[in-house]
Amino acid sequence: MKKIIGFTVLSFLFVGLVSLKNHQDDEKYYSVADLKKIYSSGDVSKWPKPTVDSSVVNFQDLGVLPKVTFPAENPYSEAKRDLGKILFFDPRLSKSGQISCASCHDPELGWGDGKRVSHGHDRTPGSRNSKPIINVAYSTIFFWDGRAASLEDQARFPIVDTKEMNNHMDIAVKTIKKIKGYQPLFEKAFGDGKVTEEKIFKAIATFERTVVSRKSRFDKFIEGDSTQLSDKEVAGLHLFRTKARCINCHNSALFSDNQFHNAGLTYYGRKYEDLGRYNITKNADDVGKFRTPSLREVGKTGPYMHNGLFPELRGVLNLYNAGMPNVKPKGEQVNDKLFPKTSPLLKKLELDKEELDALEAFLQSITSVIYREPAPEKLPG
Repeated sequence: MKKIIGFTVLSFLFVGLVSLKNHQDDEKYYSVADLKKIYSSGDVSKWPKPTVDSSVVNFQDLGVLPKVTFPAENPYSEAKRDLGKILFFDPRLSKSGQISCASCHDPELGWGDGKRVSHGHDRTPGSRNSKPIINVAYSTIFFWDGRAASLEDQARFPIVDTKEMNNHMDIAVKTIKKIKGYQPLFEKAFGDGKVTEEKIFKAIATFERTVVSRKSRFDKFIEGDSTQLSDKEVAGLHLFRTKARCINCHNSALFSDNQFHNAGLTYYGRKYEDLGRYNITKNADDVGKFRTPSLREVGKTGPYMHNGLFPELRGVLNLYNAGMPNVKPKGEQVNDKLFPKTSPLLKKLELDKEELDALEAFLQSITSVIYREPAPEKLPG
């Protein structure tokens, strides 16, 4: 039977958005009070069923981030983390001696750089937005196009990329070797003072795995503290898991499925064309696909999308609400095997203003007091 929904004057804004019928249980409605009690119960099994398409694989519901695990081939040590942090902030890994990892992944800017696309060697603009590295420890594949299979592998790419640090790894290693102050740091981290590129990558990756979100209000709420989220934010949480369909791709405790999807922003055959995952796999099915970014800290990690198209969250929500661009092939394009196909997971949502407001409010609740690592006071000399 349908529940009768009662609203106070203070919560009347949620009429029409938290009559919130659960799409997979059409006979059940929830009031804001219902939702707050259920979602903050500490028992995920009591939550309303999410709206998840049958094509979604390896679905995991939302939750609190687990403890970070370190790979057996690169176990954690404090000395290795300390070395990795110094290398992360050291611009001498670049050809110019002016660009470090932190140049594009600044802890003061949500571990991104706040730009649409980053600038590298000689102020050369890149073609993609710098993905924030916070919570990268929970990722299973790296970069927007998935070209790196591990954090250790990922560390190499910006150093040798001509548009980024523009160096050769042999030269970068020799530069670090010549700095006497690094020898005791490598010895403490690895048992000997020999500098190698493998050790450099392992140290940087170890540091990056420690850049993790603090608990957000959302985390505290689902663990049992119902005071952490407002009525509007609770409504947004429910929309996120149901009518707004966000959870199809932004699932798990990371708010990412660690998979690739075409969101319709390929610009195929036009200026700014980017074929995404296809550039790596050469599989026509991968044209225009990009890795799903984590939404944790999303309130502080703009601009958004692989090309930094949206400076504000509301712009992203408005376009998703419209179903994202879904261009159909015409004329000769009909036989073009590379013509991109927007993911069928993306559909017109018909969210009204109050629903969009609630969804945006919820996204702020998964933004924590972001972890800001201070730069080393002094680099080795």
